[in-house]
Amino acid sequence: MSQNSLSRRRFLVNSILTTGGLLLAPNFISCTDDSTVFNIPGDYTSDNFAQGVASFDPTHNQVIIWTRYNTGKAEVKIYWQVAYDSQFISIFRSGEVITDATRDYTLAIELQNLEADKKLYYRFFNQEDRSVSVIGETITLPIVAESIKLAVCSCSNYPAGLFNVYKAMANSDAHIIVHLGDYIYEYGQGQYGTNTYTDALNRRHEPANEIITLAEYRARYKQYRSDKNLQLAHQKKPFICVWDDHEITNDTYKDGAENHQPNEGSFEARKADAIKAYSEFLPLRSNDTSLIYRNFNIGNLVNLIMLDTRVIGRDKQLEYSNYINASGNFNSTSFQTDWLNPNRTLLGTTQRNWLISQVTSSTARWQVLGQQVLMGKMFIPAEMLLGLGAVVGGSPAALQQFQQTLTQLVTIKLRYQMVIQHLQMLK
Repeated sequence: MSQNSLSRRRFLVNSILTTGGLLLAPNFISCTDDSTVFNIPGDYTSDNFAQGVASFDPTHNQVIIWTRYNTGKAEVKIYWQVAYDSQFISIFRSGEVITDATRDYTLAIELQNLEADKKLYYRFFNQEDRSVSVIGETITLPIVAESIKLAVCSCSNYPAGLFNVYKAMANSDAHIIVHLGDYIYEYGQGQYGTNTYTDALNRRHEPANEIITLAEYRARYKQYRSDKNLQLAHQKKPFICVWDDHEITNDTYKDGAENHQPNEGSFEARKADAIKAYSEFLPLRSNDTSLIYRNFNIGNLVNLIMLDTRVIGRDKQLEYSNYINASGNFNSTSFQTDWLNPNRTLLGTTQRNWLISQVTSSTARWQVLGQQVLMGKMFIPAEMLLGLGAVVGGSPAALQQFQQTLTQLVTIKLRYQMVIQHLQMLK
């Protein structure tokens, strides 16, 4: 298979995806089928494909396939193949891509004009280094669907424990894994999520510091993708992903974050670096190059709507501590005024209007929102609310008082439950 032959058969162009001035890594586009066959010798190793393979954003006629190549070269040529069988006898699409350090040697091929409702197998290889990836498995969606199985996950903090759930999802009969964010965490060693098992399991974050720069975000993604259970999940199932806050930093909103301090430099620069790294390791499909939210029509059964409730339009979230004065009194009037302010937004006007249009125009049996925010009412005793606000202020005395209040509230609840049980027994 000559380079010229591959060049004639492939059609690869870059598509740039931007959002709010943020540049995401481009996907390479493949539109044309061919039957080029390349027999990979048995002495090829997978060492240089240390982060495995993955696929993303399946539809009835397209899907993205992904890998990363370890090399110290300025650039590297990677060949890829897609087949209908795991032995690659029925190869129907192939090509070549040159990737380099500007995207950390990742590559994402957006395969278009595919047949619906197909099981696909794909692999990548480099002839010069005699290296071949593991074989990835993915799908295209049916045009008409009677059922679909989605495995849903979020909040995957590497030092907090093993990624056993990823292995379970990989070996399940789920068709797609939907990741609702916090794919990585930005904290450093000994910070949030660290527990007594972290060192014993060798699950310390790399780099050890809180990540801020592009190089550090990339290193963190590579660490997470070194986990064999996560690699297996990506190898066996296509992912549909959306970010939450920790892909950037804790409690991110459109122009700041709780866990970004002035001495850590520009928040906008940090956000741009974080999103670039995200798009390199978790590529996505978009019909509009200015937006990242998107939907997936799974036959006529499900309209899966993936939302961005963090970066595009989210106003800064309210903090209870801002409404407590020096005497410890909560200014409920001021809080309710801000809470009910109709100008505050989670989605932004453009995304909100798009969502309304999606829901009202879809004929799918189910409308499913894939997003990061828990939806529902939470009733909190006023005493606990005031205590939480005081604790955020950082006073040790306030923390002690909050613990006492919490103990009292739990005691009252237990007594209440005992009374209810006693009354039920008397009926």
